[in-house]
Amino acid sequence: MRKNALIVLIVFAVNLGLWAFFNRPADPQLDFTGQVKAVSFSPYRADQDPLVNKFPTPKQIEEDIVFLKGKAGAIRTYSSLDGMELIPGLADKHDMPVMAGAWLDKRLKRNELEIAALIKNLQEHKNIKRVFVGNESILRGDFKVAELAEYIRRVKEAAPHVEVSTAEPWHVWINNPTLADSVDFISIHILPYWERIPEEKAIEWSMKRYKQVVERFPDKHVLVAEIGWPSNGERWGKAKASIANEAKFLRQFMNLAAQQNIDYCVMEAFDQPWKRPLEGVVGAHWGIWTVDRELKIPLTGVILEDTLWPVQFGVSLLAFIPMIIFLHKRRSQPFSGRLFFSLLLQTVSSSLVWIAFTPITIEFLPAETAAWAMLLPMQIGLLAVVLINGFEMSEMLWPEGLRRRFYPLRHDLDAGLPKVSIHVACCKEPPDMVIATMNSLAALDYPNYEVLLIDNNTTDPGQWKPLEEHCAKLGSRFRFFHLEEWPGYKAGALNFALQNTAPDARVIAVVDSDYQVRPSWLRSLTPYFEKPDIAIVQSPQDHREWAGDPYKTVCAWEYDGFFRIGMVHRNERNAIIQHGTMTMVRKAVLEEVGGWGEWCICEDAELGLKVIERGYQAIYVPESFGTGLTPDTYAGFKRQRFRWAYGAVQILKRHWRQLLPWNKTTSLDLGQKYHFVAGWLPWFADATQIAVLVVSLVWSLGMLVLPRYFGTPLSIFLLPPLGAFLFKLFHFMWLYQTRVKCGIWERIGAAIAGLALTHTIAKAIFQGVFTSKKPFLRTPKCEERCAVVRGLLMAREELVILGLLWLAAAGVIARYGTENPDIVTWAVILLVQSTPYLASLCLSLISVVPGIIPGVDGKLACTNACQMVPAAGPAPVALSVERKDKV
Repeated sequence: MRKNALIVLIVFAVNLGLWAFFNRPADPQLDFTGQVKAVSFSPYRADQDPLVNKFPTPKQIEEDIVFLKGKAGAIRTYSSLDGMELIPGLADKHDMPVMAGAWLDKRLKRNELEIAALIKNLQEHKNIKRVFVGNESILRGDFKVAELAEYIRRVKEAAPHVEVSTAEPWHVWINNPTLADSVDFISIHILPYWERIPEEKAIEWSMKRYKQVVERFPDKHVLVAEIGWPSNGERWGKAKASIANEAKFLRQFMNLAAQQNIDYCVMEAFDQPWKRPLEGVVGAHWGIWTVDRELKIPLTGVILEDTLWPVQFGVSLLAFIPMIIFLHKRRSQPFSGRLFFSLLLQTVSSSLVWIAFTPITIEFLPAETAAWAMLLPMQIGLLAVVLINGFEMSEMLWPEGLRRRFYPLRHDLDAGLPKVSIHVACCKEPPDMVIATMNSLAALDYPNYEVLLIDNNTTDPGQWKPLEEHCAKLGSRFRFFHLEEWPGYKAGALNFALQNTAPDARVIAVVDSDYQVRPSWLRSLTPYFEKPDIAIVQSPQDHREWAGDPYKTVCAWEYDGFFRIGMVHRNERNAIIQHGTMTMVRKAVLEEVGGWGEWCICEDAELGLKVIERGYQAIYVPESFGTGLTPDTYAGFKRQRFRWAYGAVQILKRHWRQLLPWNKTTSLDLGQKYHFVAGWLPWFADATQIAVLVVSLVWSLGMLVLPRYFGTPLSIFLLPPLGAFLFKLFHFMWLYQTRVKCGIWERIGAAIAGLALTHTIAKAIFQGVFTSKKPFLRTPKCEERCAVVRGLLMAREELVILGLLWLAAAGVIARYGTENPDIVTWAVILLVQSTPYLASLCLSLISVVPGIIPGVDGKLACTNACQMVPAAGPAPVALSVERKDKV
């Protein structure tokens, strides 16, 4: 209990420390306790929008003027129409100075109305101290300097007592110095965010721009008519919009302006949601106060980016519920393993809370909100896979707590050993390969067994006749059957063998037709059947004749991981996957569950689940007793994994009710249900990557052609997939180093082989969900190697997707450059998503490259693997059967 309490304390401290670290206050800044000199004033509320003619009422405008009284020394307006012409009069009632503006653009008739309304206010209200005739009109290209100067002249003549100017960014004045001849003062906009200036350099850059204009026009007063920083939205180059950056920038600038007597107007008083269609999320968040008139940025004290982080931290502590249950259940597990998984569980919980709270802490565009909602279930699935992998790591890296371990049991006496019927199904296989398997079975050190070789659906007598003849040489233990047009694929052949098994056989053993077994196999494992509740005894699949062949080497090591890691882990809770070779099943139980499922293309895994559902025990002995051949081509490798993944979906569709945690009608306990679901869930995660990939490509296209609606993806979209991918590699490499005991290059090769199957697995999962009748896909052995072109064709789908992802990454970088870290991260995400497809290309090419040992290529390696063991024994019985009800 003390160790568990210590783990809880460590996890709590680490979690609090990380939340506090990532939400630590910004660098201390001087408080700003004075009055803001002036603010840009647009009195729109959340439900108002000038673009659709929804304007504030006079009462609302007056309320805002009263609100700003004492907080700002003056207000600046941009228009003198649509109700904005009321502002000077309402401000006059409350002694609020106004810098009035007239909005000018290419609508000449409206310009006349703007000028007339402005002049009327100038003549009626003495609180207007300055006037702006036009706002960024030269920048937009609405007027030439001389045209704008004419509007300025007319206003100056109508109100000679008021200072008149126009507002333009600093560089427009520098580039158009004659504009200064028309105005009474220089009015500049300095907005470093739009200039892509990083926040740490924004003040220095802004002051240089101000001084540059002052020095260029020494005889004119310079007013900084707009200066500010947005609090929310995407990065613009290296400039990051955030509350902390807005608070830091304004506090620094306004303190500096007070020291140097700089005249300025902050952009702006209130957030303006109506600007989103024009400028994106960032356009709505330049205010000192929110659209609800609440102070948004702290002008004094500590600056925090996310004031809700203590709430998020508290919610993340819900992870303590499953954590305490885990610690209680796994008391026998080493301290390090329990601590590792507890920390991971808390990390996943905190990540999920961060993802869920993001729409509250960061404002999204509609497209971003839709993407968040669509990707949320997928991201939850990715985090679930991280937990599954982490739980496996916690037990397999620290296996001292494993209690269910089994080893070979040598039984030297012949008495008491059950009779075993060994079934070998083959279809269109190379005769030499199958004969080598039969010879290895003939050499078994076991007193009481038979071998049934079932050749089904092989139409060429040249392939099955040699098998019949060879069985005749091996003796009475061996029986050969040739089935013409037989239904049920491998399961149909095995059910036929079950019907023709010797009546006194007690155990059924299954061996694939390419396997060569050790003589001690049966004698080492059949003693386990002395216990009546044991129904399955399984040993690993293993492979041979891959040394010197790069492709077969990486495939062999990729296979090996499951049998050295996954099966050992599942065995701890009696939840192993029964695979159809090197397996032994109690005959009575096999008959009890109805034999092999001919409806399912993974009849072996389905049988294992049925047996365990009946409450029987399955034993896994992690020692190799036989070796087979890896697929000779990448296409064969993919076909095999497609079958496994598609079959897994078939099994889940039929047995999902038995796997529900609350279902009490099955003998499966929670641990067994967990392993059967968790074992296949990572394949479903591979399928979700297809959806993520589609969203990524569509989003990238949107960034290139519709940037107004598709901004730079935020961290919520970027980090979870990247983190899950990196953890997957971390999980793979660490477990392989510890449990598989292969070298670094073999681990890397196995990782490439595993990644190369991602697209195939995803396709199998999607097709498995929506279809049920995919045919059994053989995994052919001893295939001829393909030419390089055919090797590329084997990965043609992956090659197309790889090209699309690389084009998308290159297009985004070409369009936006590398200044914006979010753009670079997005390009990296696209490249990371391309990794499985690059692995597919690599593996397909490796599969057609000759072996690295001189004189050994794919064909020769296969020939060596199919060498015959000397035959012996008198002639057995051979039978040819024809069954016409083919499915």
